[in-house]
Amino acid sequence: MAEVDQFDSALDLLRRLNPKHTTTHLNSLIDLVPSLTEDLLSSVDQPLTISRCRKTGRDYLLCDYNRDGDSYRSPWSGEFETPVGGTTPGGVDESGNNEGAGEGAVPSERVRKMEIRANEAFDVYRELYYEGGVSSVYFWNLDDGFAGVVLLKKVAPKSSSSSGSWDSIHVFEAVDRARTAHYKLTSTVILSLSTGNPELGDMDLSGNMTRQIESDLPIQDDAEHVVNIGRLVEDMELKMRNLLQEVYFGKAKDVVGDLRSLGSLSEKAGERKVRGEMLEGMKK
Repeated sequence: MAEVDQFDSALDLLRRLNPKHTTTHLNSLIDLVPSLTEDLLSSVDQPLTISRCRKTGRDYLLCDYNRDGDSYRSPWSGEFETPVGGTTPGGVDESGNNEGAGEGAVPSERVRKMEIRANEAFDVYRELYYEGGVSSVYFWNLDDGFAGVVLLKKVAPKSSSSSGSWDSIHVFEAVDRARTAHYKLTSTVILSLSTGNPELGDMDLSGNMTRQIESDLPIQDDAEHVVNIGRLVEDMELKMRNLLQEVYFGKAKDVVGDLRSLGSLSEKAGERKVRGEMLEGMKK
């Protein structure tokens, strides 16, 4: 089987498996075909992992965009952190810079300043919209602009009967033009909800959704880049939350309602009898 066919087959398989266990399935595929490791890690969205910055003591999120080997860059310190026994980041030049995502990527001074502002802004956004959770923003340089990713994660308090998590991954590119910037935003939401008890049984609602938009917005300085990105992410999250609530949750509720009822069979039989009597009375 050609390697390109293996990659396509792996993606097709992951789409058919329970998205709640994407990380486990992904690691299994990597163990089976190690040559696909980088391609799969860069192509498959998986639930975000939380780590703590050793220098600042603040939590941050791990993803492929701030990873180099076994090391991850903290958005708060801007430095890579390597676990005990892990490999250090490579590809960094003598000045400590390396443009591009991955491979020890460190943004230029200008882009790093925007990254710091964006992390501060989305930390406030996270508290207002999520009332908790963790957020992280990572920027990197492009030849004609810059790109980045906005990450948000909220885990519901665990209980004996329910659990849940929300992961938002917003990847964007910003290309500078005369007094405007062209933005391309690709947003993915990974949602996992499960609940159950001895009387009603178990229910697991997990899945992911991806949407993409492009927009041209005016800019005067670098600070407006952060404002524009924040507005695009906010609007996209609102649309995706509404879509989940109205379409996916509504459809799941209708299906569950058709499959089972909380009322007893005798109550349902009584209701059908009353409706039948009313219809007969209306015909007379």
